[in-house]
Amino acid sequence: MNSDPASAHEPALTRQPCGYQARAWWGDTLVADSTSAVRVQEAGQVPVLYFPRADVRAEALTDAGNTVDCPVKGGARLWTLEGKVPAAASHWYGSTGEETVDGQDAAWAFTSPAPGLDWLTDLVAFDHDRVRVEVVDAAAGDADRDITIKRFPTWGDAADLIDIMNIRPAGERRYVSTALADVRRPVVEGSQMLGQAVVAAGRHAPERRVVSAHMVFYRAADAREPLEFEVEELSTGRSFSTLAVHVSQGGRRRASGTLLLDSTAPDVVRHAAPPEPAAGPYDSEPYDMSVTGRDIRMVDSAYTDDPDAPVGPPVIDTWVRFREVPDDPHLHAGLLAQFTGHISIAAALRPHAGVGQSQAHRTLSMGINAIAISFHSTVRADRWLRYHHHSTFAGDGMTHSECRVRDESGGLIASFTVDAMLRGFTQRAHAADDRVAL
Repeated sequence: MNSDPASAHEPALTRQPCGYQARAWWGDTLVADSTSAVRVQEAGQVPVLYFPRADVRAEALTDAGNTVDCPVKGGARLWTLEGKVPAAASHWYGSTGEETVDGQDAAWAFTSPAPGLDWLTDLVAFDHDRVRVEVVDAAAGDADRDITIKRFPTWGDAADLIDIMNIRPAGERRYVSTALADVRRPVVEGSQMLGQAVVAAGRHAPERRVVSAHMVFYRAADAREPLEFEVEELSTGRSFSTLAVHVSQGGRRRASGTLLLDSTAPDVVRHAAPPEPAAGPYDSEPYDMSVTGRDIRMVDSAYTDDPDAPVGPPVIDTWVRFREVPDDPHLHAGLLAQFTGHISIAAALRPHAGVGQSQAHRTLSMGINAIAISFHSTVRADRWLRYHHHSTFAGDGMTHSECRVRDESGGLIASFTVDAMLRGFTQRAHAADDRVAL
């Protein structure tokens, strides 16, 4: 319920339809279920999901007799939820051991909304730290096996990510991105910049396909601000083009890369490394990375950020599929590249007890330094792609991974390597601000 002053270029409050079925759970009790929920966000704050009053179980709410004043939204009345939730079933609520937690101030509705926000009086919100709020990630006609659950607050939808990757012309050989940030960590992923550079190269030479790209990330970028892409044409022939792409923000370069594009040619010979054995997408565990419209599944549930997780080989296989992507081959390739920076550090940590990605940017400094990718085929990001992450080295404050991307039939679509840093903070035991630290 706290509100920071909005910045000069952001509206104080935004709202948009959730677009998915939304539910709220108090332990095992369903307290709200709606297809008309509204995503509400104050500038600089985590979004909150609001439910129409008609879709909330009124009998589950008890008037707490408390009110609160929000400087942006107005005055609200608070409610508790009936009953206690056993700690063993409620890791969402931060409880441990055998204790139980009650619903003190777990829901609210605005009875005296600020001017222009009268629509808030018809809605109820829940404390996402105490009540499990989720969206059912499904589209009309989806089979049961394609339906997954995403915990709210989410970062956004696949359509938002696609919009960010779909950079816009901004002058001769220049492009600019849109921006969308998770305020909990508003730092641009390096692999996002790589994927956007792939799209920029494709926009510059649309008749050719990116076959190789290498990018180094040398300065952090703010996810709340657009990125600028400058394309430098190094050479262009009848078959190949070589480009340099520089990524800037606020007048400072953040990353640079070189990309090779080809008009392609008929096979003289063809072979590919055989596929690594792994379970298929529907025999793998869905994993929530806070983006609706994108399905991620971990083979053998191998991905975890828990330092106490069982150790295993330095390998993690991940299935990824977008529900819907525009018919643009360069955008499909950019989306494949966008995920290359997500799992390789976790693969490097997997054989080592007592260390996990939950320590990232808090007690350990982690980040992607460079990615090199080769595309062996056209990409369909709206079909299942399996990322085989294999960390071949960790030491001297660095990790290295050699990875492959395959389609569901085992065909080799791309190969990539990732170099990343992994080291302790040199001057203090933990980061001063883990939202922006590397």
